[in-house]
Amino acid sequence: MAISLTACILLLKEHHLLKSSAVQSDDAPLMTGISFDSRKVEGPTLFFCKGTKFRPIYLSMAKDSGATTYVAEKPYVEGNGLNALIVTNVTKAMSILGAAFYDFPQDDLHVIAFTGTKGKTTSAYFTRGILEAAHPKHVALFSTIDRIVGPNPDERFKSDLTTPESLDLFHDMREAVDNGMTHLVMEVSSQAYLRNRVFGLTYDVGFFLNITPDHIGPNEHPTFENYLHNKLQLLVNSRKVVINAETEHFNEVYAAARTTTYGDSIYLFASAGFKPDDPTLPIDFRFDSSEADLATSKFTIIPVTDKAVELNIGGQYSLSLIGDYNESNATAAIIGAGLSGVDATKAAAGIKNVQIPGRMETANVEGHGHVYVDYAHNYASMKALLSFLNAEYNNPNIRVVIGAPGDKGVSRRADFAKVLNEYADEAYLTTDDPGFESADAIADEIREGIDEDRVKVHKIIDRREAIKTAIADSRPEDIVVVAGKGADPYQKVRGVDTPWPKDMVVVHEVAEELKK
Repeated sequence: MAISLTACILLLKEHHLLKSSAVQSDDAPLMTGISFDSRKVEGPTLFFCKGTKFRPIYLSMAKDSGATTYVAEKPYVEGNGLNALIVTNVTKAMSILGAAFYDFPQDDLHVIAFTGTKGKTTSAYFTRGILEAAHPKHVALFSTIDRIVGPNPDERFKSDLTTPESLDLFHDMREAVDNGMTHLVMEVSSQAYLRNRVFGLTYDVGFFLNITPDHIGPNEHPTFENYLHNKLQLLVNSRKVVINAETEHFNEVYAAARTTTYGDSIYLFASAGFKPDDPTLPIDFRFDSSEADLATSKFTIIPVTDKAVELNIGGQYSLSLIGDYNESNATAAIIGAGLSGVDATKAAAGIKNVQIPGRMETANVEGHGHVYVDYAHNYASMKALLSFLNAEYNNPNIRVVIGAPGDKGVSRRADFAKVLNEYADEAYLTTDDPGFESADAIADEIREGIDEDRVKVHKIIDRREAIKTAIADSRPEDIVVVAGKGADPYQKVRGVDTPWPKDMVVVHEVAEELKK
């Protein structure tokens, strides 16, 4: 991979990003590296000065390691002797030039993208499961949990971000193409648009699943309006659009889709009993739950409009991922697969046995309660999970192990208190990626909103000890929910990814200890 200085200038001008340029030589060599991390510069490299934590010394280090050109929003003395490209927005420039450096890998992939406050990961895994049944070993995945860039085990690795930085994103897309991948299913976070990680990227199919207040805080979105605005950008940048008609703020969502997408390229879906405010709204697909228990969920997809019938995806489906609320995610995935040429027969086979790490994993502990580990990490997902378990077990005693991340999602703390008041009998407040905040203080913030006449509260900051105590306290008919981290193999503590054995591993270890 390589890029010329001339190509950089032309691309930046094309996107109205270039303010000025200072070229040291008209015969500049091709740049065979691209980076925003001075520690990763080797040889002739295009280097980006980005981020609030950027320091000029990083540019000096990049220069010493061989960087020949830097991109920044202002000139730096430390860049004397380097070609300088001064831009209006360095993260937008990074995305545009990153795509070009890796030779526009998105053009060789059929890209399906999901956004939503909840359900992105589940829908993405469902979609990949279906597409893999139709195109074995040819479907890449960029999710909150995993990034899969090829068919081999060493081409699958843990994600550090739901949507990676643009240079990492296009690098991984190129890896996927070079490994023979033809399809990509990806989650797109609101942060990806806020920070221009996907600037200039167009999706073949884009999904808007839902939106509820979340990710509002000093290090995230300043307001809900900003959060919604960034979510809507996925629709503006998709060739075909699928929207859950039951989402909050539907009118704004639908209007955003219609600004750039023709009506025939917008597909709406909803549950069988949903009645839109506008009775003329063309709901294309309905899904109807026929059975949902603690082992399977069975439901039917009903095409309503002519364009829906043409996709040939109507019929009955079965999921091994329990929870009736997953049927909406599954419906989205099946529509996405249909828009990618997969019919009902292959879709039903592909989705039937999909399992998702950290989502509704279960364990029965001898002499104690039924344990559920789930990634539920905001009000909407927690409410869906706890209300389902409450209904299925007929109002059981529910014990919830829960924390909240630091440095982001501050509103979740009050939201967790609210949902605990609604469904929990006992809460075990603990740590969950505290970052640079105090885990103890975060737990206290959650506790402030809990009605302790209704919910018995335990504060046990050590997460393993909290899980152990909750299970040990439980009786055979109780439900223990371990929420928040799912399959995450680390805790984020003061900038360090501290290894964590995963919640379900701890559950099994505790079960063995209690058995002894």
